Amino acid sequence: MSAGGEHLKDEGTKTQVVIAGGAAGLVSRFCIAPLDVVKIRLQLQVHSLSDPVSHHGIKGPIYKGTLSTMKAIVREEGITSLWKGNISAELLYVCYGGAQFTAYRTTTQALQQLPHRLPQSVESFVAGAVAGGLATAFTYPLDLLRTRFAAQGKERIYTSILSSIRDIGRHEGARGFFRGCSAAISQIVPYMGLFFTTYEGLRPALTQMDNLPFGSGDAVAGVIASVTAKTGVFPLDLVRKRLQVQGPHRSRYVHTNIPEYRGVLSTMSVILRTQGVRGLYRGLTVSLIKAAPASAVTMWTYEHVLKTLQENAQKRRETS
Repeated sequence: MSAGGEHLKDEGTKTQVVIAGGAAGLVSRFCIAPLDVVKIRLQLQVHSLSDPVSHHGIKGPIYKGTLSTMKAIVREEGITSLWKGNISAELLYVCYGGAQFTAYRTTTQALQQLPHRLPQSVESFVAGAVAGGLATAFTYPLDLLRTRFAAQGKERIYTSILSSIRDIGRHEGARGFFRGCSAAISQIVPYMGLFFTTYEGLRPALTQMDNLPFGSGDAVAGVIASVTAKTGVFPLDLVRKRLQVQGPHRSRYVHTNIPEYRGVLSTMSVILRTQGVRGLYRGLTVSLIKAAPASAVTMWTYEHVLKTLQENAQKRRETS
């Protein structure tokens, strides 16, 4: 938090914002990687947990619950498997964090130049939505690679990032890197808009509370904002994951019975018809569990890295 209590979007130079945003994404990703792998495995599971008959003939694992899924992954694939796809995910989060905060800052500054200023909440929503959409489109191929690596079981379809890029390019073409991108954009625009609106609304009051240790009002605001926004758009996140693993290797992932889906609305319709409304919310619990520490770490790291960069810059100016 800055000494003057200014809003997030008014702080820092472009370079400082990029560095702070990238650092926030890097630290956050490493901390929540195991929960992310569990979430992806649960989202890709299409058989019914309440109907044992549907389990007949299934070659892959049957997961139920966050902790039991994590234990099963460690038991069957080793503890390092909880960080499957972490290299592409780290690249994703660093690039996404930098692009997101830069776009948010730039968009807000542009909105402030309008002849008639929009209400504060509307500015935050628009800036958050634009920032989320642009950052998602820019980094989407890395998101797809992260999902595919996390979906791999003992059989390794892709051995490295380079081999996965060559394989997708050769068998699926450029469009293969953007499977499910429309679902991602549809999800991230309202998500980030709601996230930043809630965050900017809560942060000033929470940062003034003396009983929150280590300046954690930023973290608390981030948690509340993320959980609130995440629940509403979760079905689109699940659809995105199902579409990301389409292609020639669909039956070789840890869940071998993933159906063939085409398009966002078609996928949602199939899931509703075969799995019901609950099918659209598989993995929501672990997603919310993940969202809290992820957003807390992201916003706390961003604010404190940015503050450190600003203080160092001020000291250099004073000594020069």
